[in-house]
Parts: sequence; C-alpha cells; structure tokens
Amino acid sequence: MSKTFDRYCSLLFACIGAGFMVESRKISESSYGSTVGPDLFPFGLGLLLVLLSLGLFYETFRSKQQQETPKRALDYKRFFIMLAAGVLYGLLLEELGYVISTFLFLLIGFQTMERGKWLSSLLISGFFSFGIYYLFVEVLQGTLPGFPTW
Repeated sequence: MSKTFDRYCSLLFACIGAGFMVESRKISESSYGSTVGPDLFPFGLGLLLVLLSLGLFYETFRSKQQQETPKRALDYKRFFIMLAAGVLYGLLLEELGYVISTFLFLLIGFQTMERGKWLSSLLISGFFSFGIYYLFVEVLQGTLPGFPTW
C-alpha cells in the first residue's frame, strides 16, 4: 500500500473507533447477573482501533522508503472457508456453547492458515477458549453461553 492510502485509512479508522467509544457510552453499564456491562466490549474495541490507527498514522511519517511488495493472487478458497467458519460460529454459539464453538472456530482457522501442526493448533485453541471463558465468567463475573445441555 502507499503511505498516503495508509494515512487516510488510519484517520478514517480512528474516527470509526472514536464513534464506537462515544456510542458505547449510551449502552447501559450493567446487565442482569453480570458485573461486566455490555458497554465495556465495544468501548474497548473502539479504544483499540483508535490506538492502532494512531500507530499506523505515526508509522506513515516515520518510514523513509516505500518498499514495493510483489503482487500475489488472491486466495479465495481460504477466504470462503474462514467466512463459512465465522458464520457457523455465530449460528452455533448458543447451541454448542462458547468453549466448544470457539475451540472449533480457532482450530479451523489455524488449519486453514497453516496446514499441519495439529498439536499446537489443538493446544492454542483449547487454552484460548477455556482461558477466556474462565477469565470472563469466573474472574470478571460475566456471562457467556455455557456447555450444551443435550
């Protein structure tokens, strides 16, 4: 990409992130049975987007030379696998629960991006899905879809 394109995109994304932060303050601060309110996640994502955008904006001025990257063909197969996995993740989240659906989504994503390395994919997917569930539900007293009750 060009520095000019990166500069304008960083400003656009900073504005979008700021909009997320402002609008998330309009959401109620707590929900029933949870000490973590629904406004926290969108606010955090907006803040992260603003910080990353400012970092990109800074990098466009700091870099001295522009490197030409060789053009590659688009990988539609991987894109559609990840798109289907994301849609299935959203549809099955309530049915399978957070831990199982997140584990499967991450496993599919890791194997789509880099075939092989099954052990590391299984370990990372497992630790991440269980770790986030434990952190959010037990430590922060939030609520996530549990395990299925078939």
